[in-house]
Amino acid sequence: FYSNNGHNMSLSSASLMSGTLESLSGLGEDGSSVGSDSEINGLTVRRTDKYGFLGGNQYSDGGDKEVRVEVARQREMKWLDMFANWDKWIKHRFQKVRTLRCRKGVPSSLRSKAWQLLSNSQELLLANPGKFEELEREQGEAKWLDIIEKDLHRQFPFHEMFAARGGHGQQDLYRILKAYTIYRPDEGYCQAQAPVAAVLLMHMPAEQAFWCLVQICEKYLPGYYSAGLEAIQLDGEIFFSLLRRTCPMAYRHLKKFKIDPILYMTEWFMCIFSRTLPWACVLRVWDMFFCEGVKIVFRVGLVLLKQMLGSVDKLRELQGMYETMERLRNISPDMIREDILVQEVITLQVTEALIERECSVQVRKWRESRGELTHQPGRRLHGTRAVYEHKRRAAAITSGGSFSFLGIDPEGKKATTDVSRCKSCLSSHPTHTSHSAPISNLITNQTQCSRCEFWEPVFLFLLVFSRFRKLDFMLQESRCNQPLV
Repeated sequence: FYSNNGHNMSLSSASLMSGTLESLSGLGEDGSSVGSDSEINGLTVRRTDKYGFLGGNQYSDGGDKEVRVEVARQREMKWLDMFANWDKWIKHRFQKVRTLRCRKGVPSSLRSKAWQLLSNSQELLLANPGKFEELEREQGEAKWLDIIEKDLHRQFPFHEMFAARGGHGQQDLYRILKAYTIYRPDEGYCQAQAPVAAVLLMHMPAEQAFWCLVQICEKYLPGYYSAGLEAIQLDGEIFFSLLRRTCPMAYRHLKKFKIDPILYMTEWFMCIFSRTLPWACVLRVWDMFFCEGVKIVFRVGLVLLKQMLGSVDKLRELQGMYETMERLRNISPDMIREDILVQEVITLQVTEALIERECSVQVRKWRESRGELTHQPGRRLHGTRAVYEHKRRAAAITSGGSFSFLGIDPEGKKATTDVSRCKSCLSSHPTHTSHSAPISNLITNQTQCSRCEFWEPVFLFLLVFSRFRKLDFMLQESRCNQPLV
């Protein structure tokens, strides 16, 4: 299954996951893709579905419910109005963005723009003009490029964009994945990034898809694609604990046969269900994921287990470990209905606070049994609102405008601008450091600059203090309005 640095994780039951990367039906005996230019453009003309699939498990036979043209146009106009005033909507009307827009599904014609705004990747693109081309011009590390080339034909071989060997889809996918290994040389390439990048490419040009991938890897799912895969293992423990709460029957069944969550949820989470669900469901899940963050991934996984293992009748067919793993690894499209899946995901009571609370518990257990984590769980941002607030805070800190009236630097020295980056600031902003700051502290996304280190706790204290002052004022006011006895 998915690995980084070309090495598989050593788990006792890892043999059950063998073949995950090669499980795509339709690959030729030599590993070739399902189609080629001659096959697609020659005498045999293949009809694609509305998503561009030529066949395979994710091919749609046209049975999906069609939206009337008038309704589709109205929804598009609402989204366009939202695009024109994006920051105001996120700041003041985010509840409506989440419940009445993203959960209902983004119009297909506007999905590219919506995903870029929801993830804030558009701002990252505008803040780094020419960066993608610059990364493309660099040579890259040979070991990553070799693995990427071998993986290209495995990504959605039934989709018209990736069916042809060496076609424009595979070329763009190579460009994106290569650029990321240069952009984040400490992470390199993980095989699960390829299907994620491919889904983005189906909806937007290569440069936009690259910055969207950056946001997914760094803000939405940090650590998922790093060496060691600690983040996905930790989330596996969190997921199993949440399963105990939401579907005890499924939990007991998996516990009985000693089926670790890492054996079935790795592909689900790392590929954001892009290779698991019918395509209409994939798009709806991604719409909600970009808006609400990783809690959607947890909820979808829990709903799937509830649907497959949540009743006595269903468990009667699964009398052992092998049968259960086969069911989990090969989910029949007939079992998943888009409207039911989305409704159950929306109503499932798994919140960001619950995930973070469970994360703290699992981190403590991890440290007791395995030692310190190299991955930092606190870096994860839960969706659009969190990304927006992070952006505002980072902009205030890096600009210095919020506390320039004080006329001081946290260390009492004049700050200078460095080209390095701070983990609390957007990557497009420079880090402010004192002259005495050592170069070793200026590591991308691993340390804080002196301003962030000093002012973040100050902001938190002022926020709490102001809340208490407001409450005290309200109590005094209420006492003053009491009638004299």
